[in-house]
Amino acid sequence: MWSSRPRDRVGPAIGIGAVLGPSLLVLCLGACGFTLRGTQQLPFATIYLNFPPNSPLGTELARNIRTGTSTQIETNATKAAAALDLIGENRDRQVLTLDAQGRAIEYTLRDRLRFRLRDAQGREVIEPTELQVQRQISYNDSQRLSKETEEAMLYRDMQTDLVQQLLRRVAAAKPYAATD
Repeated sequence: MWSSRPRDRVGPAIGIGAVLGPSLLVLCLGACGFTLRGTQQLPFATIYLNFPPNSPLGTELARNIRTGTSTQIETNATKAAAALDLIGENRDRQVLTLDAQGRAIEYTLRDRLRFRLRDAQGREVIEPTELQVQRQISYNDSQRLSKETEEAMLYRDMQTDLVQQLLRRVAAAKPYAATD
């Protein structure tokens, strides 16, 4: 019946906010042109990856090609429409900042990748190209173990960035027209 307590209006307001918030977010993301990455189309039906057998970069690249493209990875270079050659990969760490005692307190981590892409006839579709990513990391001797773990995570993140850059370069490559 009648109650002396004021009416609780929190329930309907939360219900409207729960519906209006996500709807507004979806509308804004759609309006700015945001779309999920989806699959990339590489210009070759098959590709041979000329990477060392236990290369973490090669493993991640192969996984991304298998799951994110329609291109098949060929194990025999002569049967592939293209060959991606790893010319070199280099990781280094340089001191960025020193403290008053001359100890390093910040480092710059770099990961470089040099590669080229050849078609089935051996012509270079992408000339030898170097990709580089870098990150800064602070360092503290009292947190040595956690900073080593953070450094390893940053290198993994940088490797993922290199693989994505490499895939974009290969996807943008213009293969030679077939000749008779």
